[in-house]
Amino acid sequence: MSSRDASSLTELLRRASAKIERLAPGEAHEAMSAGALLVDIRSDPARSRDGVVPGSLHIPRTVLEWRVAPDSEWRNPCIAGAEQRLLLICDHGCSSTLAAAMLVELGFSRAGDVVGGFAAWREAGLPVAEAPPPPGPEVLPGMGAQADI
Repeated sequence: MSSRDASSLTELLRRASAKIERLAPGEAHEAMSAGALLVDIRSDPARSRDGVVPGSLHIPRTVLEWRVAPDSEWRNPCIAGAEQRLLLICDHGCSSTLAAAMLVELGFSRAGDVVGGFAAWREAGLPVAEAPPPPGPEVLPGMGAQADI
């Protein structure tokens, strides 16, 4: 790829943002009440340190596409299909933007993310719970159940 074809990170984020629905934390909380599934793509250490959003589903960023793709044999059973409204949350709202844009590429036209990520969620005073212990080695990453905290 020539340098003329390369994108800056700012441009990459701008293009990704244009493909998805970006919600403020309060809007994302309301969307969850209306049936949207919040998918936490943060690492286990970040979740243990900062907490989790009650009712969210943890699928680490490293395995996200394999756990949501409708044709994947490793799809998490909590993912109903490409018509499902999935909202992603990361630490600060950049990784989730890029990841949600990738989900649009996989056919999830209702994919979005939380502007400002978990930090903004917590700052908005929205519900946060202590993270459950990570599943044991017998459970593949991202294959756990939705958190009923």
